[in-house]
Amino acid sequence: MADKPAVVLVHGFWGGAAHWAKVVVELRKRGFTSLQAVENPLTSLADDAERTRKMVRQIEGPVLLVGHSYGGAVITEAGDLPNVAGLVYIAAFAPDANESPGQISEEKPPAAFENIAPDSDGFLWIAQDKFHESFCQDLAADEALVMAVTQKAPLSPAFGDNVTAPAWRSKPVWYQVSAADRMIHPDNERRMAQRMNPRKTIELDASHASLASQPVPVSDLIAEAANDLAG
Repeated sequence: MADKPAVVLVHGFWGGAAHWAKVVVELRKRGFTSLQAVENPLTSLADDAERTRKMVRQIEGPVLLVGHSYGGAVITEAGDLPNVAGLVYIAAFAPDANESPGQISEEKPPAAFENIAPDSDGFLWIAQDKFHESFCQDLAADEALVMAVTQKAPLSPAFGDNVTAPAWRSKPVWYQVSAADRMIHPDNERRMAQRMNPRKTIELDASHASLASQPVPVSDLIAEAANDLAG
């Protein structure tokens, strides 16, 4: 079997690269030695995609891009690089050309949509006292509190930025649906997954934060994708 591809983890809104902490530990236990987690500015899709591309360009050999939440839009936009071998979506947006995460959410609003609001500087926040029930209802209260207080708010326009050329149209794809997601409607996740024709789709009884609440099955899917690409 060929070497596993490098794994690059891409976070979404309301958190940073550390949201992948449990997945990082789990993948390292399984022998993944080339792991990177992008820290995106969350200022625009173009900025975030370029930040991700810069990390991917530093890696020799094939790369498996893994995106959570809005990070799915980022890997959709940035996954056109020639060394990107595949894409894994974890409760993530997978927009088509000329489609944005905001547009997808407005078509079928998620349960916690009303708990998101902009501040006077144009940053979108989840209300701290609603964060646990909105983003990660299957995590312990203390862990949710830390996520709420340390949330990384995106600039509002990033939510409406359209994908240009979706990489999933030309790269192998895997998808994880969170059946209890309150930040992206689960039916939207199922629809996005279905139209990409993934090599595998799994559905977890999980919140939006499945990468933190169910890191083992999430890592199972990433590992399966990596092994599939390694041949």
